Amino acid sequence: MNNEKLVPAIVVGVSLILSTVIGAWTFSSVRSNDTISVTGSAKQQVVSDTVKWNMGIMRTVSSFELKSGYAQIAADLKIVQKFLKDSGIADSDITISPVSMDENYYYDKNGTPTEKTYNLRQPIIIDSKEVDKVEGVAKNVESLVQKGVMLSTYSMIQYFYSKVPELRVSLLANAVRDAKARAEKILEPSGGKVGKMRTASSGVVQVLPVNSVEVSDYGMYDTQSKNKDIMVTVRAAFDIK
Repeated sequence: MNNEKLVPAIVVGVSLILSTVIGAWTFSSVRSNDTISVTGSAKQQVVSDTVKWNMGIMRTVSSFELKSGYAQIAADLKIVQKFLKDSGIADSDITISPVSMDENYYYDKNGTPTEKTYNLRQPIIIDSKEVDKVEGVAKNVESLVQKGVMLSTYSMIQYFYSKVPELRVSLLANAVRDAKARAEKILEPSGGKVGKMRTASSGVVQVLPVNSVEVSDYGMYDTQSKNKDIMVTVRAAFDIK
């Protein structure tokens, strides 16, 4: 009788031990395949190294004054070129486009068309590495106005940073470190440890005004601020140990 009871007991005991071992191995296997995904970011403040000033000369003339209007535009252009040269702007930084012409339509109180006038425009673009110099010249065009030159700025001065691609590489490495640090903080209360990185994907580059929080899924490129923040993000997955 004792032997009859002993054999089943041994079988049950061995089964329990095997179940425990298999369960522990299964849990360990699942845990070893667990990962944590986090987003890391990195940014650096830079000063723009390129400036673009889009401007032009304009004259409004009647249909009878077109010839003299073109002559006046040519004379105005010479005055502007001398002004830019005297201000230290290199000829290689200046692009002068052909004169364009727009028609203006006027009507009397009865709706009858009156004499047309024409706007003659001479576009000039300055694209330079001399950021401070161009910025200063753009703020001091009074002498041109005093000489009768109708100079118009077509848009705000635009500021660019030419080394974004190179900076992006170093920022990506910092973003990965930031992602790992965030993963460590998330796992800290549970006692988990961050293992090796499994996957990583980078987001678009954001070129922002300093201290701005406005970003876009397609990327931002601020051109109005001289000082900028370059920011990148990384989505990374790490093993959990």
